[in-house]
Amino acid sequence: MTRLLMRQNFLSIGDDYTVRDEQDRERYFIDGHVFVLRSQLAIEDMQGQELARVRRRILALGETWDVLRGGESVAVVHKKLFTPFHCTFTVDVPGPDDLVAKGDFLDHEYTFHRGSRTVADVSKRWFTLRDTYGIDIAEGEDEVLILAAAVVIEQCCHNAH
Repeated sequence: MTRLLMRQNFLSIGDDYTVRDEQDRERYFIDGHVFVLRSQLAIEDMQGQELARVRRRILALGETWDVLRGGESVAVVHKKLFTPFHCTFTVDVPGPDDLVAKGDFLDHEYTFHRGSRTVADVSKRWFTLRDTYGIDIAEGEDEVLILAAAVVIEQCCHNAH
């Protein structure tokens, strides 16, 4: 299992995050691109290389975001419209391995599943700082894709309030 800590940068312009590993090493930087009205984020390694870009679909029905690598879509994150008692997000990837995120999004506690298998847990429970999340990712899973989906969920559920 990979454990990451995603923390929003307090003194940044836009929704920027730094992601650290268990040894407190910086692993990723998420750049919120303030001048594009919260519709685009870039996930970079610590050398500034872009690993993925997350872009909101403006004309989509409901909250829909594309995850791009090298300009090509590798996933679509979509908030389901009609879930009466809780939010549900899907992460549609090519092939049959889609992810579904369910949980208590208002309290920042949710789990990503692929079928019946848990692939990641996201929790704010143990952190007192604003917008700090612990993310546990199962071995063999795509860290950058999980981070991209977690940031989309943050944008959809919390930045709108």
